[in-house]
Amino acid sequence: MKRNIFTAEHDDFRQSVRGFLKREAAQNHDQWESDGMLDRAFWRKAAAQGFVGFEAPEEFGGLGISDYRFNAVLIEETCRLGLIPDHFMLQNDVLCPYLTGLANAEQQARWLPGFTSGELVAAIAMSEPGTGSDLRGIATEARRDGDHYVLNGSKTFISSGSQADLVVVAARTSDDARASAAFSLLMVEAGMEGFERGRKLSKIGRGNQDTAELFFSDVRVPVANLIGEEGAGLRNLMHNLGRERLSVALAAISGAEFALEITLEYVKDRKAFGQPIGTFQVNRHALALMATELRSARAYLDRCIEAEVTEELDPVEAAGLKALTTELQWRVVDRCLQLHGGYGYMNEYEISRQWRDARVQRIYGGSTEIMWEIVGRGLGL
Repeated sequence: MKRNIFTAEHDDFRQSVRGFLKREAAQNHDQWESDGMLDRAFWRKAAAQGFVGFEAPEEFGGLGISDYRFNAVLIEETCRLGLIPDHFMLQNDVLCPYLTGLANAEQQARWLPGFTSGELVAAIAMSEPGTGSDLRGIATEARRDGDHYVLNGSKTFISSGSQADLVVVAARTSDDARASAAFSLLMVEAGMEGFERGRKLSKIGRGNQDTAELFFSDVRVPVANLIGEEGAGLRNLMHNLGRERLSVALAAISGAEFALEITLEYVKDRKAFGQPIGTFQVNRHALALMATELRSARAYLDRCIEAEVTEELDPVEAAGLKALTTELQWRVVDRCLQLHGGYGYMNEYEISRQWRDARVQRIYGGSTEIMWEIVGRGLGL
């Protein structure tokens, strides 16, 4: 079924992204997996092509483009090469809105030029050892002391934490019992005294996305680094989570489609009992079901992309979409690995990495269980 949400401009952008990734990323992916992080030189090249922070104003090195369909193209093309799109998602879909929508003019002038050039990598620090998806349980605190906040606490599972130059930190700035007014967002910069990075965490999958622990011990953060209003941190985090969950859903469907594509090639070539294994009815029906479920989910996803473009995406819809698509991705990739038989368990086969990388999608951006809780409450339950 032909998709109708993209224009010729998006199609041209897609060709540009695809060509760049084939030239600069595909052959380097294994090395990045071994290194445990993305090469900064690649990131600067991506930024030079206009693929990083393009929503930023032109005066700060962006393109002034606010159209989520361009974000969608980047994610889709990355996944269609079997790569993980986390870096583009984190910088463009998660961090850029904080810098363009919440940062004031002085902050934008300080940070956006480096962000859009790829010289500055950003991260966001929400999760803590004892909180997970419970943002209201954040214990990291920042107490006002003159023209600084004194920041203390720790964060974990921070994507790009090992190499981030800028970190948006969610911290408790008030003892107010109302969670909605107790938290603020502070921009911590690399080199600030008392800011330390812990170990780079060893994960099941997504090896080229470095994930780290961060520690803050009496870090003096200038009040000038407050992002948005004091006490509005939780509201701002929740506002941006809808778009983040849409991006996770987009990566889930695109990744599942890639897994199905390479599996179809495999089952047409691999033979058992004198015939291709894909022609056995049980396998043929399983593949037909997966293809149909992905087409159905893609239609729902495209509708949500349209809603995001027009700023009409319902956070409850985004939560439901994220849960639906990531659970579907896991079922598809797991079944695709099964169809590879023993070879699917071998690291030399692409499906094994797709399987490992897919597992965290059901946790990213809020676990499936939290997503269904949001949807249930949206039903008035």
